[in-house]
Amino acid sequence: MLASEQARITALYEKLDQERNKAAENLAAALRDTTTHRLDREAAVDAFTRQVSKYRAAEEGLCFGRIDSEGGGCAYIGRVGLFDDDYNPMLLDWRAPAARPFYTATSANPEGVVLRRHYRVRDRQLRDFHDDELLTDTTALLDALNAPRSATMRDIVSTIQAEQDEIIRFSGPGVLVIEGGPGTGKTAVALHRVAYLLYTRRERLSRHGVLIVGPNTGFLRYVGDVLPSLGETDVVFATPGELYPGVATDAEDSPSVQRLKGDLSVLDLLAVAVADRQELPDEPIGIELEDVVVPLDAHIAAVAREKTRYYGLPHNAARKYFFLALAEELVAPAMRLIGVDWPEIEEDVRHELRSSSELRAAVDRLWPLLTPQQLLADLYAGRCFRIGVPELYREDADAWTVSDVPLLDELADLLGSDGTAERAAKREEEEQLEYARGVMDVLSIDKRADSDEYIVTDFVNADVLAARHEVRDHRSLAERAAADRTWTYGHVVVDEAQELSPMDWRVLLRRCPNKSMTVVGDLAQRQAAGGVRSWGSVFDRFTYRRLEVNYRTPGEIMEAAVPVLKLVDPDATAPVSVRRTGVRPWARRVTDISAAVRDELDAHAAEHDDRTIVVIGEGWMPPRSSKGLEFDVVLVVEPQRMSPSELYVALTRATQRLGVLHTEPLPRHLRGLL
Repeated sequence: MLASEQARITALYEKLDQERNKAAENLAAALRDTTTHRLDREAAVDAFTRQVSKYRAAEEGLCFGRIDSEGGGCAYIGRVGLFDDDYNPMLLDWRAPAARPFYTATSANPEGVVLRRHYRVRDRQLRDFHDDELLTDTTALLDALNAPRSATMRDIVSTIQAEQDEIIRFSGPGVLVIEGGPGTGKTAVALHRVAYLLYTRRERLSRHGVLIVGPNTGFLRYVGDVLPSLGETDVVFATPGELYPGVATDAEDSPSVQRLKGDLSVLDLLAVAVADRQELPDEPIGIELEDVVVPLDAHIAAVAREKTRYYGLPHNAARKYFFLALAEELVAPAMRLIGVDWPEIEEDVRHELRSSSELRAAVDRLWPLLTPQQLLADLYAGRCFRIGVPELYREDADAWTVSDVPLLDELADLLGSDGTAERAAKREEEEQLEYARGVMDVLSIDKRADSDEYIVTDFVNADVLAARHEVRDHRSLAERAAADRTWTYGHVVVDEAQELSPMDWRVLLRRCPNKSMTVVGDLAQRQAAGGVRSWGSVFDRFTYRRLEVNYRTPGEIMEAAVPVLKLVDPDATAPVSVRRTGVRPWARRVTDISAAVRDELDAHAAEHDDRTIVVIGEGWMPPRSSKGLEFDVVLVVEPQRMSPSELYVALTRATQRLGVLHTEPLPRHLRGLL
């Protein structure tokens, strides 16, 4: 089957090459054309240029899916529409009405689709594919739930049920919060809702893209193949530690520092940290003029500082006003030192101060140009003692943690631009002008004295040509969005949302001011010290949906996890499992954890080489890294050393079997495993 599907993919790429070559030939002909009216020629050039760009962009992931209908027909879905010589569709553009079921069909609402196939294509080679058979009967559903798990999330829509389907098709505005216990399909529902919205709101989403935030990079790899229809060009996958351009971290602060950095009260601390960099001189700074040296003392600097702060501008933007205020405040003492009171001399002094390199150097010292990274690193390196928060001190000042990301993002607004982007734009403008001048030099042939023929330089100068010379940004939407802190997304999905602090949410709401969000979480699984305790503390208005059915975790395992859940939240209700495996979880006390784990892994490999297994606990996969993931078999080691919320997560990752290994007596809430 792989060979026959590869043949289809190859045929589609051959057709793509034909269309791209044809468009390129048409573009070249239009550029050479000297007989067609100029406006018509420019329109043709623009049209063929767009065609060439479209076909080039379709190279990666040309065909990403197929749908088979009840009537026996089949359609291939891709990034562009392609037709054979008789104009029969070879590949449906994903925006075409006929492609709609690829995004919207579920087992609860199949829309005439019996099978949906997802392709993974790299370098024109079909590397893999998997199918969603839209299951409509209970037996098929249970077969799918009992099937071995793979390394990536795949069959997310094959098991979609009615309660999930209603949420997927929810079309209301604003924030949708989906809460549910382990195994209720929260992530599956959220991701399929993105695909549904991509189709129903494709114009806005294709312009602004989608941001999907997950708890860790392992989770993002796991779900990365779920939405091949979005592909790398339209969706940005990120962890909370990657939401500030140029920073990518998974390092964690201590719980107490997490709470400090994650609480909204840190906003006042940041404002104080910025104000602390607007300094007064300890000793007067001499500003040398032509006739006198005028002292810039703390009083003069304080008056200028207060006048500057009155404008309420970002720190870096306010620097020039601080400079002007200092210059103005220094005029009077300079005139007293000169000993005259002549208006013309006063204007000369004012002009001399505004041109003073010494005064500019003083501003660099008293009101320095800062980046968020510089300010925060200086704060952690020691300035935190000056403003009364010694707990922020650390030796590796710029070794960023996840909790630093929202602080850097906030400081970007408090500080404003440091001029780097503006200088880069200026250099680009100058390079374009220089290019245009070179073109004009080539075209500037002297007009013959005995001819009335005009040349191009009679009508176009270098400035006009430079303006027409646009440097195109060939990065994908995802690449541009990920690199731009000010980018706003059409929709944002947040998984494991209970782990995000109030400061994390400020970052995300800044990225999505229209508040079009799908928020997925379970307050009972919160592990982060500064995480969400109630959805109402994050959002003023939101729509709430709860999933009650556990499709992942067998009843036997869920029963063992319930006492732990009650420790996390005595009022919480565990989701109801739809199946039982007949295999109870077990616990065994051992003297050597590593040896016991090796024995279990060897036994598993001998019996179940097609089933996934993971070891969760100290020295293995941390509970937090397992969030959002699922495995056929789970070994939990030293559960007595985990917090109740960590343990609840660890116990509920298994779809088939659960074992516990421990060297110390089990706590009371786990004795049901014995």
